[in-house]
Order: sequence, then C-alpha cells, then structure tokens
Amino acid sequence: MSRSSKKGPYIDERLLEKIKRARDTGDKKPIKTWARSSSISPEMVGINFEVHNGKEFVKVFATESMVGHKLGEFSLTRKFTGHSKKGKIAKATGTAGRVET
Repeated sequence: MSRSSKKGPYIDERLLEKIKRARDTGDKKPIKTWARSSSISPEMVGINFEVHNGKEFVKVFATESMVGHKLGEFSLTRKFTGHSKKGKIAKATGTAGRVET
C-alpha cells in the first residue's frame, strides 16, 4: 500500500536540511544518508548521495527520471554474484540434460 496522496511524499527532515545546505554553498561532496525510505524530490536532482545498504554506502546520483522513487531502490541490499558454476559448465559443453550411453 502506498502513502496517502494528501500527506505528500515522505522526505527525511535531516536529509532536506543537508540538501538545502549543499545547494546554498554549492558543495559537490556526496551526502551520506541512512534514510532509504525518503522519496526523491525535484530539489534532489543533480545531487550525489551515498545511501547505506546495511553494510556499505552505495553512490547514487539523482536524475530527473528518479523523481518519485525511494532512495533505497537504487542501493541494493543483496549482492548478486551470478548463478551456479555447475549450470555454466553444462551450458558451455552443450550436454545439459543429455544422458551419455
């Protein structure tokens, strides 16, 4: 279920303060944040963020097409290392599913 439209998008207040400070000073350093549930607003476009994924900070550059999405959507919490080696070997040799007689 999404947030009520009459409430408006959720943006962490401390994050908003950091964004305003960065805009006023013209600072280009990335803004570190743990607020994964904050929505990306038009004021955030063009700012670098470092969003915490539970282990490390992932660099996210806010673009115009990201407006309305959450910061956490661009900082994945699980690392995909690929599929099993067994499947890759079978595919490479072309003997997947065949029985040698």
